[in-house]
Amino acid sequence: MGTRLRETASEVAALLWREHVVYRERGGGVVIRGEHVQRWISMAPSGGRGEVLVRAGRILDGGTTAPARTEALARLDAGTHELAATCRRLLAEVTTEATPSAPPTRRVRKRGRRIRKGRHTSLTSWVVIVGVIALVGLYAYNAALSHR
Repeated sequence: MGTRLRETASEVAALLWREHVVYRERGGGVVIRGEHVQRWISMAPSGGRGEVLVRAGRILDGGTTAPARTEALARLDAGTHELAATCRRLLAEVTTEATPSAPPTRRVRKRGRRIRKGRHTSLTSWVVIVGVIALVGLYAYNAALSHR
């Protein structure tokens, strides 16, 4: 089954991508890597006779593979085109899951500092300044009254 799986994976890879690498996994499965699209597909023998477990995932920036996002069982004798269709469906699911739904709108705070919006002195600072001036004025007024 190993040789047949590798041959089938090579045929599927040729249908999916022009640029690809096919190699064997430790567990007896086959991996197809499409570096230019940052995706991978794995085909491994399943418990059922003639079935393969097809998994798809992303390739991260450093070249390492992220865990599989989707998987499906497929019949090895179904034909190369049907296996390629299953792989395309899984790759489409990986692509839709990988795209962010909306860009973040808030800026990230650094070192716990607040984000300033153009004002140098906030309302709280002005209240503190006015309070200190009032206390100094009250002290000066009381001092002037007591020396009379």
